[in-house]
Amino acid sequence: MSAFTIDPILYEGRPADCTGRDPREIACYDLLDRLGVPFFRLDHDEAPSIECCAAVEARLGTDICKNLFLCNRQKTQFYLLLMPGDKEFRTKELSAQLGISRLSFAGPEPMEEYLGVTPGSVSVLGLLNDPDNTVRLVIDRDVVEGRPFIGCHPCRNTSSLRIATSDLLEKILPALRHDPTYVSL
Repeated sequence: MSAFTIDPILYEGRPADCTGRDPREIACYDLLDRLGVPFFRLDHDEAPSIECCAAVEARLGTDICKNLFLCNRQKTQFYLLLMPGDKEFRTKELSAQLGISRLSFAGPEPMEEYLGVTPGSVSVLGLLNDPDNTVRLVIDRDVVEGRPFIGCHPCRNTSSLRIATSDLLEKILPALRHDPTYVSL
């Protein structure tokens, strides 16, 4: 396996030239621009896991949150959980707080259908692809309390963004019509 490469430049905003970029990524930049949300962007090799993100986080200047796409046993209810990347996920704790008997990972097919992303690229910005609010957004309070920025992918795990937490909560989520449910994990 080759070394993980990170562009040494921390860019402000979208790429000047989006040639060759995934349309889902460009849609994220379009959304942020339309809402007047400033952001910093770091381009890097594909980062399919939270473990690959440590060097990205250091260069980006913020933590990248863990994004888990979950569902109930019947696969009729879907959840996007945002939690700190270094926090262990305990299904039982979340299930109890949401009043659901059992949660599991939803899998790639519903992830693509409802969020328009593939495994490793799950992001709160994927809610852009869920206009019918099929996915319930769940946020661990530790992601937003006392943290000035949130780190996430623009629906592609070859770039990472630093966005003000206040912009996420006050501009992005209202525009996407996804009211979060807060939990403490």
